[in-house]
Amino acid sequence: MAKRSETPARLDDAARAGWLYYVAGRTQDEIAASMGISRQSAQRLVSLAVAERLIKVRLDHPIAACLELAEQLRRKFGLKQVEVVPSDPGSSSTTVGIAEAAAAEIERWLKRPEPIVLAVGTGRTLKAAVDQLPVIECPNHRIVSLTGNIAPDGSAAYYNVIFSMADAVKARHFPMPLPVLVTSAEERELLHGQQLVRSTLDMSAQANVTFVGIGELGIDGPLCVDGFLEKDEMMELMRGGAVGEICGWIFDVDGRLLDNPINERVASAPIPSRDASMVIGLAKGKRKFKAIRAAVVGHQINGLITDEDTAEFLLRS
Repeated sequence: MAKRSETPARLDDAARAGWLYYVAGRTQDEIAASMGISRQSAQRLVSLAVAERLIKVRLDHPIAACLELAEQLRRKFGLKQVEVVPSDPGSSSTTVGIAEAAAAEIERWLKRPEPIVLAVGTGRTLKAAVDQLPVIECPNHRIVSLTGNIAPDGSAAYYNVIFSMADAVKARHFPMPLPVLVTSAEERELLHGQQLVRSTLDMSAQANVTFVGIGELGIDGPLCVDGFLEKDEMMELMRGGAVGEICGWIFDVDGRLLDNPINERVASAPIPSRDASMVIGLAKGKRKFKAIRAAVVGHQINGLITDEDTAEFLLRS
């Protein structure tokens, strides 16, 4: 039985560290690197898991099943990091659970002492995560948006999160002063050549960690609902094999970016290098199954925060 003096978040961290140490066989140095903490903190968390009797023959904590799924996903798809949260069959929300987990992961990165560049995409799940963030003072960090903050009608894009983060995170912010889609490849080249935009693009390429939503395609998908694509354009994309998008970049079932006129109009920054940095996708739900699978298969992302139902689908597919 957990002591009342320990917070649920602290016990979750202890359970995670205990599982990594006793079940996954990770060293304390590896646990520290995985959780973004010092070796001493990792050691204390492992000790806490034992002291609170979370560690017996099995890990006596609800997060254990999720950790097992996460480890299987990590191995199957070669991901650097996976977080699986419990599915709530009674909830119709597309963000509950993963928004809280994503907020905790963002907070862990922002609490690092060394300066970092944190890049963000857009979307409902990411906005829900940012809305969960506490006020954090981190003047040494830089936060940069991969996507434009202008909607098709010229208004501020509602699900662009850079300004929401500005309310909570006291760090330098660098928005992308463009729409998500422009009218032509030539217009994109002209806009990307502007010094203000060029510096933002260069910074995004240096991101240490990136958090992005994964969007499904269809007339009910975000690109149509938010007015960036017409229905006939969306149907043409799907006939051409498109299944998902990240920051407007559209990819097929194998996670390959499509060579088509729509991608030529995407004004977003390219997704940062998955070899040099962490790119974490946030998504769950049956509607997004194909898009999520394509994103992990094609290595558009190398980290994933999702729920049990989605994890089980990915392991079956």
